Parts: sequence; structure tokens; C-alpha cells
Amino acid sequence: MPAVRSVLVVGGGAAGCATAILLAEAGVQVEIVETRPDVTATGSGITLQGNALRVLRDLGVWEPVSAAGYAFDSLGIRAPDPAGTLVAEIPDARTGGPDLPATLGMPRPVLARVLLDRAAEVGAKVRFGVCPTDLRQDATGVDVAFSDGSAGRYDLVVGADGIHSWTRAAIGVDVEPRSTGMGIWRVSVPRPAGVRRTDLTYGGRCYIAGYCPTGADSLYAYLVEDVQDRSGLPQSEQLAVFRDLAGSYHGPWDDIRAAVTDDTPVNYARFESHVLDAPWHRGRVVLVGDAAHSCPPTIAQGAAQGFEDAVVLAELLIGADRLDDGLLTRYTDRRLPRAREVVEASVQIAAWMLDHTPPPEADVPGLMRRVSTLVTERP
Repeated sequence: MPAVRSVLVVGGGAAGCATAILLAEAGVQVEIVETRPDVTATGSGITLQGNALRVLRDLGVWEPVSAAGYAFDSLGIRAPDPAGTLVAEIPDARTGGPDLPATLGMPRPVLARVLLDRAAEVGAKVRFGVCPTDLRQDATGVDVAFSDGSAGRYDLVVGADGIHSWTRAAIGVDVEPRSTGMGIWRVSVPRPAGVRRTDLTYGGRCYIAGYCPTGADSLYAYLVEDVQDRSGLPQSEQLAVFRDLAGSYHGPWDDIRAAVTDDTPVNYARFESHVLDAPWHRGRVVLVGDAAHSCPPTIAQGAAQGFEDAVVLAELLIGADRLDDGLLTRYTDRRLPRAREVVEASVQIAAWMLDHTPPPEADVPGLMRRVSTLVTERP
């Protein structure tokens, strides 16, 4: 039987849901608490590479994911010229195996709903609008108090509550992500008929201008600039900035820009990164996903690495008959080197762009190939 009978997962995002699904399938009593009232209500798009798709298949959600998303097997590179000239089309590595596409884009809210529905289907209990307020542990379990006045005792607590994790702070891990010096604008719009994959434009007024189809009729587009304090801008001014920056790019960008209306939601976020040193646990509390490591989306591996955390942690918990410090140490030992290499590669690409480092010193294709080779192997 699994090493644990009851688990609290703090956070209902990708890594938290994946952990809950795998443990609940094995007969563990799992409860997810999510501070937001509905994680499926907001978000633009997400780019999922093959190693993330491999995990989604293992979670039993490949059918709804593939139906809702948009799959493709190449990457386009465009010039920041008046025509948006396509200068290269690069076959993308199928890191999830030959029977899965190289990449799939889909709306983040749709992915969140698919994962939450699957977690509920396999028996996990999900509570929204609730967060832990106190956490105390001893040799046999963890006592948790919640914001709604309830309390519970669990064999294990999994902190999957994101980049500024409450759980991480609650167990005394004093680490805060660092800014990488970039910020990103994102919008979701109808997909122009000619857009059938991700295209990236490096240079011009932004470091990156890119887009990813997220369904038969949807697409998300993004612009990466020097980080700025954009928090106080009203919606109208945010859209004005996005339209102005997007006006520097052409080809399919002309159709994307025309599809942005005054009601189009726009999101701005800073690129941050961190990697926790070993161990990723304290007693019977363990961290997964962005709570343990985060990276700028320069190689689209953030969610994938969180999924891989869930797979390894669940495998160890299901395969053992008791929980001890050694088991959770093995989890960190398996995940830390790979996660660190992915984070460092993502940050390196951002640093090359910030410093305007020219090739061949800035070997972006070579670095991306090394990461693709790394994540092709199961974690």
C-alpha cells in the first residue's frame, strides 16, 4: 500500500492537480485547497511540449486535452521587418515520444478545468476559496488550520501553491524568486487561418514577439520587453501599449493586432526565477512545481517541470510502504538536477537577449537542443 493514507495538496494548479490525481488513483485520500475562488476563470494560453503531454496522457486526460488544444510539430522564426518574413521553419523534437505531437497549445483555463475534473473523478476533494493559515507537524502527521475555520490532520502536505508559496514560507524556507529583467504582455484572440504553429520574432522593439495557436478558433500572442512597473495602468492603457508594441511586427501579426478589441483581456507579468537547494521538504511537508523552482518561459518548460515533480513524488509515495525522510530526499535527488538545468537554460537565453549577445556566443538553438534531449528521457 502507499506510504501515505491522507494528503493535503495546497494549490489547484497544474502540479498540484497532477499530484492529486496520481495519488488518488492509488487509493490515497487527497484534498486540494485553492485560495482562488475559481482557477479556471482567468489566464491566457499555455504552450505544452512533448514531455508535458506525456504526463497528461499518464493522468488520463490526453483525449480532452488533444480535443481542446492545437497540436503542431515545428517552430517558425520570423524577421522583424515590414513583411514579417519567415526565415526558418524548424522541426520540433517530439520529447514525449513519437506517438505524441511535439507541441500543443491550449487555453490555460481549459487545461485547469480538465485537470480539476479528473482530480474529482478519481476521488480527490477540492475546496475553493480556502487557504491554510497555520501548519504544525510532528513525527506522525501534519495539523493544518484553514481560513474557513476548519482544520485537518494529514500524513503529508504537498505545497503546490506557486512561485510565492505560502507553504514554502510556513516551513521556514526563506527564498524569493529573482527578476530576470523582462516582462511579458499576453492576449488571447481568434486564430488567423494562416497560423498553424508558434512563430517567434527576435528583435525589433521587443526581445520576443510570438504567438501560439490554442485551438481551432483561438490563439494567444505575447510580447517580451524590459521589465517595467505596469501594475497601475488601466485596461485601456494596457491595450494601447500592447497595440503600439505589436505595431512593430507584421506578417500574421497584422491579423492578430486587428483582432484585439477594446474588450480583449490583457495580462502583464514579470519574468522571475528560482531553484531551491536540497532538500525540497521539511519533515512531512514537501514542495512541487513553482513552489520549488520557477523559470522564464523562454523554452516553455515551466508547467512540464511541475508535472514531472508530481510524477516522481507520486511514484515514490505509491511504491513505498512507509514515509520517511529518505523517501522525500530521494524525490529531491531525482528532480533537482534536471529542474536546475532547465531553469538555468531558460535564464541563460533571457540573459543573452538582455545583453544583446550575438551568435555564435549566444547559441540559443544549441541550448534548446540540449534541453530537448534532457527532457525526452522520463524523469
